[in-house]
Amino acid sequence: MFFSAYWEYYLMGIILLPGLILAMYAQHKVSSTYSKYRKVMSQKQVTASDFLRGLLPTCDLGHITVKKVSGELTDYYDPRKEEICLSSGVYDSQSVASLGIACHELGHALQKKEKYLPYQIRHFLVPVTNIASTLLWPLVVIGLILNIGATDGSLIGNIFLWSGIGFFSLAVIFNLATLPVEFNASKRAISILQSTGTLNDEELEQTKEVLNAAALTYVAALVVSILNFLRFLIVILSRSRRD
Repeated sequence: MFFSAYWEYYLMGIILLPGLILAMYAQHKVSSTYSKYRKVMSQKQVTASDFLRGLLPTCDLGHITVKKVSGELTDYYDPRKEEICLSSGVYDSQSVASLGIACHELGHALQKKEKYLPYQIRHFLVPVTNIASTLLWPLVVIGLILNIGATDGSLIGNIFLWSGIGFFSLAVIFNLATLPVEFNASKRAISILQSTGTLNDEELEQTKEVLNAAALTYVAALVVSILNFLRFLIVILSRSRRD
């Protein structure tokens, strides 16, 4: 029993290890790239917040407000309040990194305005995934309890168990749906900065480095969620059979 549990946890760690390494690398990459290009000021000498405020009315998004929030790289677009929230280091900065990040968030606002399908799918999945994460473990625990002593598992127990596993898979689906949304927002950001002449060719390449590094974190999140799901599936099924 001891060795069975030992190898089970060992297997869990081995399965998840590549994803954790990728996640750590992605986090290091985005931090180092942002730190590098936050020091490179754009030739236009306009802050990210002022640039957005001037640009929003031309995109028929004049109703959206731009506000400053605390933290580093805590930038986001809030579709409910119609706000683009920029971290303090981005809000007042004229760097190529800050302009790219600000335009990335504007890209999300444009996705909502244009009813970009991947954005709508991801937006729909947010509350669904939150509910699933709440119900996941109760369903799994009930399923395992009902299967105790049953040779092939009880019908009801298996229903609870597979429902829990299905809910867990929603995390994978959510992270998968996030990828096209984030990549498209970055593509829109570069297009905006290029078409408005805000950044020259060299500055655009630097901004692309920042946005590509940020995109890698979403790839890492998807890989981790897939590996975590596989680990969860193996452990739950092995315990179910053991019980």
